Amino acid sequence: MCGIIGIVGTTEVASALYDGLTVLQHRGQDAAGIATVDGARLRLHKDNGLVRDVFNQTAMNRLRGRVGIGHCRYPTAGSEGATEAQPLYVNSPYGIAIVHNGNLVNTETLRREMFEDDRRHINTDSDSEVLLNVLAHELQIQDRMALTPDHIFKAVAGVHARARGGYACLALLLGYGLLAFRDPNGIRPLVLGERVTSEGREYALASESVALDILGFKRLRDVAPGEAVFITNDGQLHTRLCAEGAVHAPCIFEYVYLARPDSMIENVSVYKARLRMGQKLAEKILRERPDHGIDAVIPIPDTARTAASALAEMLGVPFREGFVKNRYIGRTFIMPGQGERVKSVRRKLNPVELEFRKKNVLLVDDSIVRGTTSRQIIQMARDAGARHVYFASAAPPVRYPNVYGIDMPAASELVAAGHSEKEVEKMLGADWLIYQDLKDLIWAVQDGNEALKHFDTSCFSGEYITGLDQHYLEQIEMLRSDDAKAARRSA
Repeated sequence: MCGIIGIVGTTEVASALYDGLTVLQHRGQDAAGIATVDGARLRLHKDNGLVRDVFNQTAMNRLRGRVGIGHCRYPTAGSEGATEAQPLYVNSPYGIAIVHNGNLVNTETLRREMFEDDRRHINTDSDSEVLLNVLAHELQIQDRMALTPDHIFKAVAGVHARARGGYACLALLLGYGLLAFRDPNGIRPLVLGERVTSEGREYALASESVALDILGFKRLRDVAPGEAVFITNDGQLHTRLCAEGAVHAPCIFEYVYLARPDSMIENVSVYKARLRMGQKLAEKILRERPDHGIDAVIPIPDTARTAASALAEMLGVPFREGFVKNRYIGRTFIMPGQGERVKSVRRKLNPVELEFRKKNVLLVDDSIVRGTTSRQIIQMARDAGARHVYFASAAPPVRYPNVYGIDMPAASELVAAGHSEKEVEKMLGADWLIYQDLKDLIWAVQDGNEALKHFDTSCFSGEYITGLDQHYLEQIEMLRSDDAKAARRSA
């Protein structure tokens, strides 16, 4: 889960890329970077940290050019150090810089092919570097002194033929322009926009439409699964479908948690999808507990607020803000290490005791992953004087790792893995726990665009649309556990 943005403009683009990244900051708070093309030179600045901390005025002044890309990183396994911060660059052929949102599931196979067949050295553990070198090789075998859009699209088709997983990529091809492409299943999002100025027509691509909104670009459409978009340095737009026949299955967790509510993904309003999640959850509560006795519905800020408001309205129960959030603390889900997540919950949330005292409260969250945060919040509600604490998840139980760019933990660290809902209820310390049904979650998103027939629901269902190599889940278990991450950080 990272944020990416690219712009082909008529004037300098660095400040617009910076503004776009700040809007996408929720997608990754670990590192940030921007690359621009200044004549024949690539200008690059990146580092660990938030966007506002990585870029000072001196760095921004050096990022000259009318074409550029930006990235904010969420630390997935193998991409946790400063050297893996993006954009990544390779000088042959032509000079290529890339930003990538997603994850490949055949990285080791590709890494071996890169060394044995393509004679390319991969210097980090990042699958983004692997993807960059696959693209570089496919461009090199076009064997052309000068590339045409046709050659570029053939190279992307070669990437799609070799890479498996979820990926949305933006690449600067020095001397040519900006290339964008999306995996054949369309798992990770990518949207195209345009803006007409007095200087001419400009194009932008980003992980979410909200980045286009803030910059004044009109959202044209989502980049299609398997499609490549190439925009020349002088603003000529070329598109081609470079992979066909795959099942279109966007990640449903984007709608649950990852995306901002004011974004449109696959022509579905994230905000309205979350309203429908709340409505469906209310229907389930009324079926299972018509005499629920709930005095107040309280969201866990911020992602659950939309679903909780719709749920409360349908139950006819007051919606109350029972927790005040410290907005200077990052998203606990994407914090590296269990210790940091545990400490952050108390720093992040403070209960309004009057909203809990002697009440039966229903706490609503977007999802439950490890359960650590949920357990602490339930205890906070009790400490604030709640009579009974019920807990609702707008998503189904998370029982399986996500392998397409969301660094959900090893299965052994997922609170619902191998446990019944009643067992999870006891582990969290809730008086009653209710989860969204998967079919209702799918409906909540699909109702916004009936053309969407399939979704990646792997973290809920265990069904992986791309298929997985043998022992892949065992490998990521070793990489993603908090103990393994701590060992890498201390090495």
